[in-house]
Amino acid sequence: MSENGRHLGAGLWAAALAAYTFLYLPLTIVVAYSFNDSRLNAEWVGFTLHWYRLLLRDQEMLAAAGNSLTIALVSSLFATALGTMAGIAMQRYQLKFLSFLVLTPVAMPEILLGVSLLLFFIQVLNLTLGMLSIVLAHITFSIGFVAVIVRSRLASVDDSLFEAARDLGATPWNTFRYVTFPLILPAVIAGALMAFTLSIDDFVITFFTAGVGIQTLPLRIYSMIKIAVTPEVNAVSTLLMLLTLTMIALAARFAPEVLRGHT
Repeated sequence: MSENGRHLGAGLWAAALAAYTFLYLPLTIVVAYSFNDSRLNAEWVGFTLHWYRLLLRDQEMLAAAGNSLTIALVSSLFATALGTMAGIAMQRYQLKFLSFLVLTPVAMPEILLGVSLLLFFIQVLNLTLGMLSIVLAHITFSIGFVAVIVRSRLASVDDSLFEAARDLGATPWNTFRYVTFPLILPAVIAGALMAFTLSIDDFVITFFTAGVGIQTLPLRIYSMIKIAVTPEVNAVSTLLMLLTLTMIALAARFAPEVLRGHT
């Protein structure tokens, strides 16, 4: 390798290291200070698990966590079913307007989507904001992510498999049941995990569609940091981060081709 090539390689490694440090150092600090034996959080005093024990006795935090889990489970279930059908349709029919309809909520800024859904629920549906409005909103923005994952999986499957099933006399339903669905099942699971992760982490859209008296985990964390960033906030953020990373890792395990950018 030439001298210029070595300098370029070193520069790229330095830039990558700086970028990853910028991204992950704040997260590392949050995790570390969740074990800090000081409420002020200004300096490291000592190691403790007190803040995690405190979380288990915080009824408001537990209620918010329960709301988040319920919303994430319900919305991911419906988003997975609808997103799977959308992904199959996008791959099979190759209609540009269908891809546009499915992917628009994914590309749209969250604040714009949140305001749009808020106005739609209140002015068009005359719906009282609450758990139902949050679930509907989360289904709306999760469908596109599931559809993209399922479509990516189908794009890597040989179409001759479906043609062979039809040639052997399989009905459309039997083709889907015995050929299509088993092939896309890893992507369906990955899409469900991704929808769950997006739902349980969402703040902006939930903020606009929650209404009065409904708190999710991100909303609860937001209300706490308006007073001060205490070690309890760091503790719940660490647990939420751990859950999110676990879900993303599982999704990547089931559909690695999505992270590789295959479409």
